[in-house]
Amino acid sequence: MTAVQGSTVDITTEDGTADAYLTHPADGGPRPAVLLYVDAFGLRPRMRAIADRLAGAGYTVLVPNVFYRHGRSPVVELPEFIDPVARPEIFRRIGPILRELTPELAMRDAGAWLRWLAGHPAAADGPVAVTGYCMGAALSLRTAGAYPDRVAAAAGFHGARLAPDAPDSPHLSAGRITAELYFGHADQDPSMPEDQIERLERALTAAGVRHRCEVYTGARHGYTQADTAAYDKEADERHWAALLDLLSRTF
Repeated sequence: MTAVQGSTVDITTEDGTADAYLTHPADGGPRPAVLLYVDAFGLRPRMRAIADRLAGAGYTVLVPNVFYRHGRSPVVELPEFIDPVARPEIFRRIGPILRELTPELAMRDAGAWLRWLAGHPAAADGPVAVTGYCMGAALSLRTAGAYPDRVAAAAGFHGARLAPDAPDSPHLSAGRITAELYFGHADQDPSMPEDQIERLERALTAAGVRHRCEVYTGARHGYTQADTAAYDKEADERHWAALLDLLSRTF
């Protein structure tokens, strides 16, 4: 792993200014860009650590505060370790913020993240990859469909509600996707039950999308997040192997 350099940056969007975390190899040369979407807990030290590890593998990584309309990160104060006892109160505060981030707003913002990367000297010319966790997996899938000319690969891990029976479901963007996709589902995840896993698989296959969907046996929702009780080291390392393999094929 190479040394990395991380910093907070501000990005102008159609609705204001968003803070974000940018990290890349410390040599400063242009590297393939990865847009990384946070989970529902937002931009925090754990997400910066994931981004730094990805940057250490040779990528320029941008992690936007997708909740910027409610303030700079952390939008909601979080404990260092998010245990099950703390979750109900955290979600009581986060819930309204999550509901206000509509697919339309999120994809409008995605254009701003992608334009900013296209103009940054640490990002190599050409398409980008996108990855996301929990709600970020849905944003990753939507971004691949909304910006097929910019996204060459997209991944999602312990994604929530990727294929509900709803008119605005993320999986309905499959027909517009040209990127290669990877999803690592947790089999102990009530937010992504078996029927949704199957519906996502059918949609991607019918649309001719290059993809692989895997179910991580024994893993819970949030298995990559070491600051929560759901963390699973074995599943986390499996996620890293799959993500880096996808990126190596893409760039």
